[in-house]
Amino acid sequence: MVRDEGWRRAAIWARRLAWVSLVLVSVEGVVGLWQGLAAGSIALTGWALGAIPEALAGAVVIWRFTGARTLSETAERRAQIGVAISFWINAPYIAAESVHHFFGDQHSEGTAIGIAVTAAAALVMPILGRAQRRLGTRLGSAATVGEGVQNYLCAIQAAAVLVGLTLATQWAGGWWLDPLIGLGVAGVSVWQGFRSWRGEGCGC
Repeated sequence: MVRDEGWRRAAIWARRLAWVSLVLVSVEGVVGLWQGLAAGSIALTGWALGAIPEALAGAVVIWRFTGARTLSETAERRAQIGVAISFWINAPYIAAESVHHFFGDQHSEGTAIGIAVTAAAALVMPILGRAQRRLGTRLGSAATVGEGVQNYLCAIQAAAVLVGLTLATQWAGGWWLDPLIGLGVAGVSVWQGFRSWRGEGCGC
């Protein structure tokens, strides 16, 4: 990896985009958690709680590309581990709550604000994720690639939750989609955590 002036500019952009991601997921997390608990939606609540590991991943990338750590291989390895852990943080909760909702009596309800925030995330997060994955590949940084993957997962889960919330207002028999989405997101989070730990996805 040639760390020329172009590489340094890419590192600056990686840090800037990590800040943008941190702000966005914080807003999504607060609003999504509020509406998820109000609507009794485990998928929406789980998506909102996903803001915690996403924010952690953003903070790790900011830490990684700040000061002398920008050129440190040791810092990159620690950042990869940090992002991997961020994938694993909320997977057990989402899985457990999804199973509970499968066999419980609590079904989710649609909420206009929940639909709006998930729709916005489904549109914005893929753009941010693509930019971060490209920068991560340019920098040879699995941590940055991992954060980009988290943005993609956020968008995928947001789209799935959006479908679930919309169906919940139109089709009472579609309640099972909500916990099913939660289980799928939990599984993908665990898998992506291992990929980040091994440094896959950036050729590093």
